[in-house]
Amino acid sequence: MTFTDALLAARRPLIMEIKLRDPHGRDLLAGRTVDDLVTRYEQAGAPCLSVVTGRWFGGTPDLLRQVTERTELPVLQKDFLTRPAQLATARRLGARAVLLTAALLSRAQLHKLVAAALDEGLTPFVEVTGEDEIAALPHAGDCVVAVNNKDIRTRERDPGDLTRSLRLLPALHATATRAPVSASAITDPRDGARLLDAGYAGLLIGTSLMRSTDLPGWLAALDAARTAPAPARTAAARTAPAAL
Repeated sequence: MTFTDALLAARRPLIMEIKLRDPHGRDLLAGRTVDDLVTRYEQAGAPCLSVVTGRWFGGTPDLLRQVTERTELPVLQKDFLTRPAQLATARRLGARAVLLTAALLSRAQLHKLVAAALDEGLTPFVEVTGEDEIAALPHAGDCVVAVNNKDIRTRERDPGDLTRSLRLLPALHATATRAPVSASAITDPRDGARLLDAGYAGLLIGTSLMRSTDLPGWLAALDAARTAPAPARTAAARTAPAAL
């Protein structure tokens, strides 16, 4: 199953992320191993995993290998990938999706890397922060398109802005993507529920789940706060942003 198909088929479409440090450099492992984290998320019903290999967050490519060797779930490599050779490495290490950050790439580079990812059998997970980046998307129907609610210019040390996801949702739905995703800064299960009810097909959550001492409770709160299960979303919900 592809990364996109696994996300869309999930009752609870959360991409659960493994990273070693938060944006401020603070430890997130809390004495746990990679095996512990993979097992935790599998038992929680994660349809997909994300692994942060970027050095800002203490990651390495070997972290990706460790995770993919321990799970059959589709795994996203999150890093600032800018060259086709990095995509081939991601595939070799077991990734099934790769992050492509539109803000870091020219339109020509983005087109080249999306095509290269598809040639490698990888799902392009394209991160956007504005309508201009969405308008430049190539092959949107083959991509997961994710709104980053944080600012990479501050190394994601800002608190984030979830209203960005709501503002950009109509533009995402105007593309051919099957999988609009809201990523980062989702700390409250009720906010996650509102984003899903508004029409997002998935959420990527990292630090909040890594830090949660009651993951089943966090997920139960998300489920309880939802008002529109995915199959029941209306066309109106896909075009009218809701207030957070």
